[in-house]
Amino acid sequence: MSEPLVLGIESTCDETGVALVRGRELLTDVTASSMDEHARYGGIVPEVASRAHLEAFVPTLDTALERAEVDLGEVDAIAVAAGPGLVGSLTVGVAAAKALALSLGRPLYGVNHVVGHAAVDELVHGPFPERFVSLVVSGGHTSLLLVEDIASGVHELGQTLDDAAGEAFDKVGRLLGLPYPGGPHVDRLSREGDREAIRFPRGLSAGKDKHRYAYDFSFSGLKTAVARYVEGCEDRGEEVPAADVAAGFSESVADVLVSKSLDACARNGCDTLVVGGGFSANSRLRELAAERAAERGITVRIPPIRYCTDNGAMIAALGSALVRSGAGPSSLDLATDSGMPLATVRV
Repeated sequence: MSEPLVLGIESTCDETGVALVRGRELLTDVTASSMDEHARYGGIVPEVASRAHLEAFVPTLDTALERAEVDLGEVDAIAVAAGPGLVGSLTVGVAAAKALALSLGRPLYGVNHVVGHAAVDELVHGPFPERFVSLVVSGGHTSLLLVEDIASGVHELGQTLDDAAGEAFDKVGRLLGLPYPGGPHVDRLSREGDREAIRFPRGLSAGKDKHRYAYDFSFSGLKTAVARYVEGCEDRGEEVPAADVAAGFSESVADVLVSKSLDACARNGCDTLVVGGGFSANSRLRELAAERAAERGITVRIPPIRYCTDNGAMIAALGSALVRSGAGPSSLDLATDSGMPLATVRV
């Protein structure tokens, strides 16, 4: 007997994602992005994102079903990101999921978008170990999780106290005159620079902060340090060494993320680190994590870049894990929660 077929719907920000997963096998994953519509504003415009989801959902769903070669009636359960995220965007996805669940008579699972970033790795690297630490890094989230069961045992160890890593990259990208979103552009530019030329501060990583905020992050001070460096060059009439600035900044962010994540593994008796979220596509983060984890005997699991940004596969993967665990479905009066706690896997 085959495992249940789960339809996953993602609409937390600017990507409309629909995927189909059977067990731990991904059948198809289709994503429509409204990023180009936001680029001219230098950031996400919630109303624009919501309207884009309305326009993209049905075509994205149709394409996913066609590519998987299944009929909508074959779906056994529906999973949807119910939070955290933009309220308007979340509402579109949740409303669509409710309509499908009601019309098909199928169970509905409202799931946590951030936990989905960790869950998607199971589609790539197979079943998770009994315990692991997950670092979820994106434009809106930078969190450390202790996972004892992806369906029911997720505990938040720490998070960013201000800017998320991806958000800091976007802001530094603007300081250096790079296009939006800044993350990929800063990453590419950093490869041309000298990582040792400029040493920027490592937030919450020294003295009392290292112990008091062992699992927390802060990137606002780093962003300010970069801004002052750039302003200093301009005030002196000097050319800003953009590649070196990007390299030094990238090294600081990656250093803090990797150090705290591996320390969390050691302190919690875990030999596996799972990294997910849009910022996990960053080349230096991947390099440094692999290098330092190998030195400490820790396995690092990072999915391919296509699964790092928001997508339906991560929601379908988490929904599939819930179905396999025997967890009960959500109610049809499921509400969105833009600030959903990370310990809440299923609503």
